[in-house]
Order: sequence, then C-alpha cells, then structure tokens
Amino acid sequence: MGAVAGLGGNGRPRGGPLLVVRGLTKHFPLFEPWLLGLVRRQVGLVRAVEDVSFTVPRGETLGLVGESGCGKTTTARLILGALRPTSGEILFDLNRTMVRVDQLHGKALRALRRHVQLIFQDPFSSLNPRMPVAEIIGEPLKLHRYGTRAEITERVKALMAMVGLNVQYLRRYPHSFSGGQRQRIGIARALALHPELLVCDEPVSALDVSIQAQVLNLLKDLQAQFGLTYLFISHNLAVVDYVANRVAVMYAGRIVEMAPKRELFEHPRHPYTEALLAAVLQPDPKLRPDHRALPRDGQVQLPGSLGCPYASRCPYVVERCWVETPSLNDVRPEHVARCHRAEELQLTPLLRRPRRGQGRPA
Repeated sequence: MGAVAGLGGNGRPRGGPLLVVRGLTKHFPLFEPWLLGLVRRQVGLVRAVEDVSFTVPRGETLGLVGESGCGKTTTARLILGALRPTSGEILFDLNRTMVRVDQLHGKALRALRRHVQLIFQDPFSSLNPRMPVAEIIGEPLKLHRYGTRAEITERVKALMAMVGLNVQYLRRYPHSFSGGQRQRIGIARALALHPELLVCDEPVSALDVSIQAQVLNLLKDLQAQFGLTYLFISHNLAVVDYVANRVAVMYAGRIVEMAPKRELFEHPRHPYTEALLAAVLQPDPKLRPDHRALPRDGQVQLPGSLGCPYASRCPYVVERCWVETPSLNDVRPEHVARCHRAEELQLTPLLRRPRRGQGRPA
C-alpha cells in the first residue's frame, strides 16, 4: 500500500490525488422496434453520466449524493472498470504512477482490483448464501493467490476481528447473521486485499438507524487506522455530513455542485442542492418540512438537446436556462456550481431555513 496521508490541523487529509476523474461520460442508447420488429433503430440516449470530473486525495472521503437514478452507481461501476466509459479519463495512483483505469484490460485490470474494492448496498444479496463466512471473506484472497490455506485462514480471522465479528462464526452462513453483521462481512471481504480506495455504494441504506451508526463508526475507525480513501455514495445527506470531507451533488448524470462539506451545507449555490437540504429531517418539531415537489427527473434526453437538465423542476428558472447548458464554474474558493444564477441567488442552507424557506435573489 502506498504512503498514508496524515491529517492537517483543520481535520482535512493531506496527500496527493489517489483518484482523478476527468470528463467521464457514459451514454446508453435507446432503441425501438422498426420494420415490423425485424430491426431496431436508435431513438435517443440515456445520458447516465455526463462530463463528470473530480479528484479524491489520499485519506479523504468524497461524498457523492443525489436522488435515485442520477448516475451515482454508474459512476462507481466506471471507476471500478465494470463498465467502459463513452469518453473521459479515470486515473488511479498505482505505486506512484497514474494509471488509466479506463484503458486497462485482463490481468492489468484484475491487478488494479487489489487496490480498489466495493462495499455493496444490500448486505444480503451481495453474499453467496451457499458459502460460509470463511469462504466469502477468503474468496478474493484465493483468487489473487494470497498464500497458503493456513495463511488465508489466519487473514480471514484477523479481518473478522477487525470488523467486530466473532471468529467462532467462521463456518456460519449469511442467513445466520443480522443485517449489520452481514454488512460487516462485506466490509471484511472488501478489506481482504489491503485496498487503498473503497467505493461505498450506499452501504448503510438497507440497515436500521442504530445499526447504521455502528457501521459508519466502523468505517471511520478503519479509515483512521489504515489511511483508507472512500468514495461514499449516498442519498442521505445526514450520513454524508457525518463521514465526508467534501461533497459532490449529482443530478441527471452531471455534478451540479461540489464543495467542502460545511461550505456546501451552509452556502448552497445550486437549487437542486437546496431541495436536497430541504428534505433533511430536523429533530426540532417546530420546524416544518419543506415538501417542495420535484416532479420529473429529466435524465432521458434526445441527442444534442440544450438547456439545463434541472430547468423543468427549478423554482428559479429563467429563459436562459432553457436554451443554454450551464457549465461548472467557481463561485467561492474550492466551491463550484453548475447554475446560471449561482452568483445571484441566496439559497437556504441546512439547519437555518425558516418554516416556509425559499431562496431569494440577492
């Protein structure tokens, strides 16, 4: 494993970039039957990921948030090499050399997976019900020829202890465990090969709230102990607030805003970010939730369509939004937003909105 970055006085990690994503794009063609169903013709595109760029330094947690279908998981699959991008670059620092992940094949891609691992969303369906825990956690070790059977067994026991599982459960099957315990098994499996980057695809969304806190604390402890880097995908801003250093907000395949966590929560610059913040439940019963409707997702578009994808749902839309696609521009230090009116709108931050809070022009 490469050198572990330390932490600065402000609590943010120090270190060079471990993962760099530039202009990442993935389109899926839409077809319909044609000529009596004998052939198909393309009628549109699903722009699952569109011109996504970000950098994840060593030891940092980047939170990738957005509603279901916005392209978060597709982005993760592209980074892992499970999908090939339509265009763009994915670079990973492998032994102090930036490697193009999107150009790797075969053995080279398999070797990269020792350094990049995935924690799945559903802790039950991601585990083989016919395999005991020892085989589930030990499978990546066998595939990558970690060592002898005795060495693999010792490594599995160490991993189980690391994630808080009793080593006496080695021969138990997944159905014998609770949801939180199954997710710990998944985390142990992801850590088996000493990875540097963990892609966490909504790892606590299927768990009870009390169990969520335990798993999140475990992930933070493991990060502090081993200098791990996380790309943390979630639709729960409260969870992202707890684990992330920076947050990227994704909508219709595009990153619409990205900033350090506290900066984004206190000074949102995109109307979609404001809508997400308004949906966060508050512990104060005097604060009424803002039930602002978001009727359409806007993700299916015809090739060459212009305008802001959020225009049909935005309460601050102007004529320019329908005819000109906004670019991702700097609005504050380390803060970018994809909105034509980012500079003029004062949007309501998290924990400070009134009962009927609405953004208002400055």
